[in-house]
Amino acid sequence: MLVHPQFDPVAIHLGPLAVHWYGLMYLLGFVAFIWLGRKRLRVLNRPGWDDKMLDDLLFYGVLGVVLGGRLGQVLFYEPGYYFSNPLKIIAVWEGGMSFHGGFIGVMLAMALFAKRRKLSWLPLMDFIAPLVPIGLGAGRIGNFINGELWGRPTDVPWAMIFPQVDNLPRHPSQLYECALEGIVLFTLLWLYSRKPRPAGAVSGLFLIGYGSFRFIAEFTRNPDDGIFGYMTFGVSMGQWLSLPMVLAGIGLIRWAYKKEPA
Repeated sequence: MLVHPQFDPVAIHLGPLAVHWYGLMYLLGFVAFIWLGRKRLRVLNRPGWDDKMLDDLLFYGVLGVVLGGRLGQVLFYEPGYYFSNPLKIIAVWEGGMSFHGGFIGVMLAMALFAKRRKLSWLPLMDFIAPLVPIGLGAGRIGNFINGELWGRPTDVPWAMIFPQVDNLPRHPSQLYECALEGIVLFTLLWLYSRKPRPAGAVSGLFLIGYGSFRFIAEFTRNPDDGIFGYMTFGVSMGQWLSLPMVLAGIGLIRWAYKKEPA
């Protein structure tokens, strides 16, 4: 039986400073954003879209991810804990970031960026959509290293014991999500976006892909409480939050191709 390695959450000690693995995974995601973004800029070749704009875009995106992701974790998943321990809200290095909160934060940040740069919001979202999954996958690796978001008990051959939880073999659900939300979603979006698409189509595929993969992966993940702290029809909070994404993605793609047929 596999056993979780119980990694030290601190990757590097620099005197009094501690660099956490979780933070390094976010840094990896941001580096991938810049690297892939520059490749997409060369392909799109749009006037005014350059490396400087990409750097500014990353700054806005980081604010949206960190602020939205943390507030999403506080409000959607653990309001009781964080309201009882308010100083823990800023302890992002300990993990605990909600994708759905970060997604809302990024959408708002991109709306602000687009307004200030006088750009269209949907094409901007289409541009960044393929740049995001690598960071999502890296974040799941951070979850695995921290030994958080473990899976449900199972008897599959690759089941893993998480000693900090119990001695039951469980799904390494963090790795499933890394593969689906990171590798598979990136591949789909990168290939799809290589050809010109109607405004909103790439974003729609992102919504469908992430929402579907997250909904599937939640069946192997130890369930959190549903809406308002209660399990609702056996569906987890992550699944409830993913369903509207899938529906919105379908609607967005239909609207995009109806407005601009291929």
